Amino acid sequence: MIHFKTWLKRAVVGVTAGAAALALPAIAWAQTATPDSAPAKIDSGDTAWVLASGALVMLMTPALGFFYGGLVRKKNVLSTIFYSFLILALISVQWVLFGYSLAFGPDHWGFIGGLDWAGLNGVGLDPNPDYAPTIPHQAYMLFQMMFAVITPALITGAFAERKRFKAFVIFSLLWATLVYDPIAHWVWGAGGWLHSLGALDFAGGTVVHISSGVAALVAALMLGKRLGLGDEPMEPHDATMTILGAGLLWFGWFGFNAGSALASGGLATSAFVVTNTAAAMGALTWMTLSWMHEKQPSAIGGAAGAVAGLVAITPASGYVNPLASILIGFGAGAVCYGAVQLKNKLGFDDALDVWAVHGIGGTFGALATGLFATVLVNQAGGNGLFYGNPGQLGVQLIAVLASWAYSGVMTFVLLKLIDVTIGLRVPEHEELAGLDVTQHGELAYQV
Repeated sequence: MIHFKTWLKRAVVGVTAGAAALALPAIAWAQTATPDSAPAKIDSGDTAWVLASGALVMLMTPALGFFYGGLVRKKNVLSTIFYSFLILALISVQWVLFGYSLAFGPDHWGFIGGLDWAGLNGVGLDPNPDYAPTIPHQAYMLFQMMFAVITPALITGAFAERKRFKAFVIFSLLWATLVYDPIAHWVWGAGGWLHSLGALDFAGGTVVHISSGVAALVAALMLGKRLGLGDEPMEPHDATMTILGAGLLWFGWFGFNAGSALASGGLATSAFVVTNTAAAMGALTWMTLSWMHEKQPSAIGGAAGAVAGLVAITPASGYVNPLASILIGFGAGAVCYGAVQLKNKLGFDDALDVWAVHGIGGTFGALATGLFATVLVNQAGGNGLFYGNPGQLGVQLIAVLASWAYSGVMTFVLLKLIDVTIGLRVPEHEELAGLDVTQHGELAYQV
């Protein structure tokens, strides 16, 4: 007789594989479309900018590996960096096979795309006027792929130093397909219900940061604390690696936000300026708060603050002016710093503060978009509360709540299924020895 767990494991694999092939979601156009009147003709400058931006966003995922890798203990560095590297490979293949089609194929009920473009069938070198009329369809697909890649990679910071590698791989694939893709379709997809409602998210505040940040919170609570937390030192093993990672993230973020204009023009320039400004203000704010609170200006705090500013400006980057970006960067540094202090008081082990920076920072940024957005920056967007349209803030709140609820519930279900089949957490002796040697049989550093 087949053991119950073996049967359940086979059933879960079969059902999820079938779901992925038949009914899943969509990943997005993380930007404002060119007006309908624009001709569907390839522009070489726009194409060059989008391809370069795609490369910049690709760089962000290994940069995230460095950022996270420096924050963990020496025995877990390799496994932490490899999370990001492996996701780059895993989701790239998923995207070509069915992810892009689910994101951008024909809409179903405002929730999910179709499978018309599975295997990139019909996704060629001519423009797609529904999404990007001045660049090849494949260039647009490639740019959006990099958003799909980095989002599940962000979650890995929450369960660093204690999750089974097999569980990580299965979870990442299922989460990207069943959580990220639907939320992306809601917000960015043609026919998505939040897109139709008028939600503004230029480059991924709800889709990327809230979805991953909430998933990180659920994962941290379900996996429990690392062994020895609070009783033994768990300081970052290499702060210089973390700051290097933060700098590379900052660099890549220009592709993330300014590339989302899909054209090498004024809107890309505006997004570039506000992205840099918010990052700078976030870094200064977090460092100053740590200086006041801990009596020393934290270098890692400055790096974390820059990332918080980048997270918060992401949804607003195509809709706000430079002065608003200063306020958003300041607010992100303060709110995310406060979220870290709250996490410490509550005692749950989100190892690398993914929830505090991405979940809370993304929430703040999405709502701030409803305050500061102005058609003076982007006529295809809309005005926020401070420009005479209080209804936009209400729409942003709906998008935030929907993203929180869906990501939280679905992440819990996926982790629970994986836990009862193959288990989420490594055995105690493997955690104590470190994931580098127990999961990969390799060491980051030879002593």
